Amino acid sequence: MNILIIDDEKAQVDVLTGFLKKQGVNVYSTTSPEEAIEFFKKHHITLVISDLNMPLIKGDELLEKLKNINPEVKFIIITAYGTIGKAVSVMKKGADDFIEKPVDLKKLLDKIRGLEEKYIVESSIKEIEEKINTSIPFINNEILAIYKTIHKIAPKDINVLITGESGSGKEIIAKTIHKLSKRSKQPFVAVNCAAIPETLFESEFFGHEKGAFTGAISSKKGKFEIANRGTIFLDEIGEIPLFLQAKLLRVIQEKTFERVGAEKTTNLDARIIAATNKDLKKMVKDGEFREDLYYRLNVVSINLPPLRKRKEDIPIFIDYFLEKFSNSKISISPQAKDILIKYHYPGNIRELENIIQRAIALCSGNVIQPSDLPDEIKIDEFIENDDSNSRNLNKEIEQIERSLIINALKENNWNQTKAAKSLGINERVIRYKIKKYNINKPE
Repeated sequence: MNILIIDDEKAQVDVLTGFLKKQGVNVYSTTSPEEAIEFFKKHHITLVISDLNMPLIKGDELLEKLKNINPEVKFIIITAYGTIGKAVSVMKKGADDFIEKPVDLKKLLDKIRGLEEKYIVESSIKEIEEKINTSIPFINNEILAIYKTIHKIAPKDINVLITGESGSGKEIIAKTIHKLSKRSKQPFVAVNCAAIPETLFESEFFGHEKGAFTGAISSKKGKFEIANRGTIFLDEIGEIPLFLQAKLLRVIQEKTFERVGAEKTTNLDARIIAATNKDLKKMVKDGEFREDLYYRLNVVSINLPPLRKRKEDIPIFIDYFLEKFSNSKISISPQAKDILIKYHYPGNIRELENIIQRAIALCSGNVIQPSDLPDEIKIDEFIENDDSNSRNLNKEIEQIERSLIINALKENNWNQTKAAKSLGINERVIRYKIKKYNINKPE
């Protein structure tokens, strides 16, 4: 993290700079706000720590100028005793935090570490979106926490176990880890363990030599050999039979394997990411899955919540799939979208993707209507909507929310970043809400 300190008191600058350098932080400092602006234009600064009251340019003015250059920069305001009200006002304009003079250095370091984590999450999401074409935006807090974990573990060569219901996006998570790892330029090999016949598991995993068994007319590389120096993704790992679990455990421990029918040992250098929709702990207890293999695979675990517990993401997925499959030539009516939001999705994201594809194919015009959706979804929505009082309450809540967002935008001169800050939400959420409620800036 690169930090820029601005304060017209040189003694204060020297104290803060010296302390942070001892903590291993990259620090730049100046007593001139004008110099700070010019420096900021030429260097990548992730956090600014600025005094509020300076003679030529005040802290809130500096904040606005720097945010116009880089809206994502984090900002801490230093305030004199008795000016907390002013500091809160500056936070509403986009500052992330404030600290009073005399500065408690430990408190300042805690605030910096907190903002550093926040910056890592936000930047990792952008990095993921740039690197993975299948990336989908989201606003659910659980998913944000998962991507924070991904950013931390991706560069570290450790095994990962991803759990979650079928269709919840486990392979997307595995690809994300691979793309952000040092192995990103090497192969990513996905293996659906549920689709391999039991008699062919060993050959599929480790390959075979010519004549190793009836039908082996030539030598063949296995999935592990193909994935060497890259990542192997073992989807539905709970389907692997016990006899092969022992061999897989040995491969993980010794980092070697043999093709079926071969005497030569092959070295293995592949990261293993496994996934399952089964309860492996219960399978271990029932003797269906090896405990030692479970702990070898489960160095870090990631649990993906089902789509029905991420309702706020559903409209974003809908828009994403409409863009993906129709280049946004097809839109969706509010009534149809409302039905999709209320549906419970036993098939998760994969089911929603199929529903959108089907609706686009059946749509007679350029707007998807409720009649274009599968019958089981409409029945589910009818049951959900049986309580008219609940429906009316939801509409009232939406009206209040719309008014709050419009007021926040007006108070912040229609600056979405500042409006989101004043409401205590992130920019993704406010962009989604503006689109949802069809809020337009007046001419």
